Amino acid sequence: MKRSETGTGGPSGTDGRTERGRQTREKIAEAVLSLLDEGQALFPADKVAERAGVSRRLVFHHFADMAELAEVAVNRRMEQLLAQVRPIPADAPLAERIAAVAEQRARILEGVTPARLAVLRLENPTAPVVEGVRQMLDLARRRLTEIFAAELDPLPEAARTDLLNGLDAVTTWSAWHHWRTSGLTPDQARHTMAVTVRALLASADAAPRG
Repeated sequence: MKRSETGTGGPSGTDGRTERGRQTREKIAEAVLSLLDEGQALFPADKVAERAGVSRRLVFHHFADMAELAEVAVNRRMEQLLAQVRPIPADAPLAERIAAVAEQRARILEGVTPARLAVLRLENPTAPVVEGVRQMLDLARRRLTEIFAAELDPLPEAARTDLLNGLDAVTTWSAWHHWRTSGLTPDQARHTMAVTVRALLASADAAPRG
């Protein structure tokens, strides 16, 4: 039987090195994610290396600096959380839509908090990190226009914009972080979000439409 070029029946030396490098890079990125999950927003190279089970030298072999490593980890965490977004039917009863939005946003915003704090603590966040955060915010706003289309679309343009701005403000991370750091539990913050969304929609519905 023909042996491989390495003489072991496995991948060539170059392929093997490439795969080992990929695995090491993955271990390092996962180490940062585990630190994020523990609420840490700073990632000293020594701590990352220890958590990944690699040398400090290897950390900087695979990543140009700690800013690049933070970028990779933060973007990966955001991608993981975005994958948890599930469609909310726009034709469901309003109470169900409000509850679904509050439940889904609460779960995702709680999960993204360590990553967002890490971004805030970066002295010079890279363009991909800034763009990733902006894309998340844009997606969240677009989803609101779809979920609450029945309430938003009949309004005059100015009133529609005002209502959408309000809904956006109370369902994104800034409001969530305010509630959580003010002492509310995740369940209390989720309830507050739902109540506020309901109040905004009711207020807009009651306003005269000239």
